[in-house]
Amino acid sequence: MNPLFERPLAIVDLETTGADPHRDRITEVAIVRVEGGEVVDRWSSLIDPEIPIPYRIQQFTGISDAMVAGQPNFRALADDIAQRLEGAVFVAHNARFDYNFLRTAFAARQIAFDPPVLCTVKLSRALYPEHARHGLDAIIERHGYVVENRHRAMTDADLVWRLLQDAAGAFDDDRLLLALRRAGSAGAAVPKLPEGDLEALPEAPGVYLLFGAGGQLLASGRSNHLRSKVLGLFTGRGDSKSVKLGNQVRRVETEFTAGDLDAQLRELTLLRRHVPEKHPTRALGWHFVPNRRRPPVLEELELQGSDPLEWREVFGTFRGQREADNTLRELALLHRLCPQRLGLENGRGACQAYGLKRCDGVCVDAERPEIHDARLLRALASLAPRAWPWPGPVAIAELHEASGRAATHVFDQWCHLGSARDEAALADLLESPPRRAFDLEVARLLQRWLMQPGHASAVRVLAQRVA
Repeated sequence: MNPLFERPLAIVDLETTGADPHRDRITEVAIVRVEGGEVVDRWSSLIDPEIPIPYRIQQFTGISDAMVAGQPNFRALADDIAQRLEGAVFVAHNARFDYNFLRTAFAARQIAFDPPVLCTVKLSRALYPEHARHGLDAIIERHGYVVENRHRAMTDADLVWRLLQDAAGAFDDDRLLLALRRAGSAGAAVPKLPEGDLEALPEAPGVYLLFGAGGQLLASGRSNHLRSKVLGLFTGRGDSKSVKLGNQVRRVETEFTAGDLDAQLRELTLLRRHVPEKHPTRALGWHFVPNRRRPPVLEELELQGSDPLEWREVFGTFRGQREADNTLRELALLHRLCPQRLGLENGRGACQAYGLKRCDGVCVDAERPEIHDARLLRALASLAPRAWPWPGPVAIAELHEASGRAATHVFDQWCHLGSARDEAALADLLESPPRRAFDLEVARLLQRWLMQPGHASAVRVLAQRVA
């Protein structure tokens, strides 16, 4: 007997109103029971979820409110479904999703449900490691399957059955046994899905936030393929760190964007809202004070929120005091500058660096201050803020054609003046722009984005400088 078929299998596929098994409901179930490598029962039914089906889910599955009206609810079918699953390995593609929905629905009827589980996403990954994608759409393309009514329960259950048959014929017993060990688990070992409509996420650019059981933000990220990225955290894909993170997540929030720059700007806004202590809004710089006899000769400036066009002889843009001081210490070491004169060290007389022969002695009158300060200015020249490369403000337009989501971002002097979702909003923004307010994280974000191949060509210089 082929190792895949040594035990009875119940191949299951569900369609639902969303991805949260505690809030959403099942709208369709299909079960293909296999015993001894042969199909002994094929059964499916629409189910009245007793709640409205969200429009995006109707578009995704093709199941409408009208289709489920008058159909039995889960309570009416629970005993029949449990009997069809009894004594079999629970098999599903991304088994965590279907298993959690049935476990929750059965629990409401006080029906025990804890079968062994075989996830065919994991099985495909174990048998075909040379392929990067293992969703049903990828498997259809890989194997050349011809299907109709994709995302209907019986269609998808039949696809899983075809995958098992092909695998049984393509691999020897040892390879199949190894893959089964990697893809199977005891029922109690299947982690719970987080809240959020994960299955309905489109393949579009966006931002995701992952929250733990206590509501704390565990991680965030962005992707041009949001659905694949987020679902990958909950299907065992990736390294052990990613899998561990996925098991801790209890809620997922997502936002769709027009492109990568839109996603980066939005992610920064969200992180500052949820974990402000990790994303401070500071930007420090220095101003050199000429002809000053007594230290320090550098004045610290707070640049965050200021207008870069008003800066005069500013050196450096730093996230905070530590970054600024560490940079200054490196300059002192490289150029034999005096920590006392720079304001890094208090006191009079010889500085510590002079005793280590790392200062030319301006602190003990062994070097004239003007010579020291000339050397300091040469060192500071490398820290001059990056010049704005355009004669005025610019617009950067992004469009995700599949979703139709668009955004035009307006920048001037590295300051983000705003983003418009349509031409009317853009006209309003350009007619009454906000004042330039420097934000170091936004400036660095934009500079990194512009360094990517092809991105600079998306910049459109506007006709006049925004006041």
